[in-house]
Amino acid sequence: MRMKHLIAAALTAITLSGCSLVYRIDIPQGNYVEQKQINKLRQGMTREQVSYVLGSPMLRDTFDTDSWYYLYEFQPGKGDKERKELTVNFVNDKLSSVTGDFPLPAAFTTPL
Repeated sequence: MRMKHLIAAALTAITLSGCSLVYRIDIPQGNYVEQKQINKLRQGMTREQVSYVLGSPMLRDTFDTDSWYYLYEFQPGKGDKERKELTVNFVNDKLSSVTGDFPLPAAFTTPL
């Protein structure tokens, strides 16, 4: 009788341990932006030039057309979520400032 309980407990433990082997996919969402793209940005660039370097923004504010938002979120199958944000601001259709999770290059204020 005791042997049956031990075998049943062992089978249950083996069966339940298989539940942690479920494969979970990586889920990337948004605009993937790298530091090498940020390094190409210069103050005074046109909207078209910024769009060429960074791609189309994830969000364009309807009420403030001078701000573009680049958002990226990566949820790995196992592990912590990664989130990166970048805001690009224009004045008179020229790039004026960039804020977010990326450091600006030293040459950002150098004209093209």
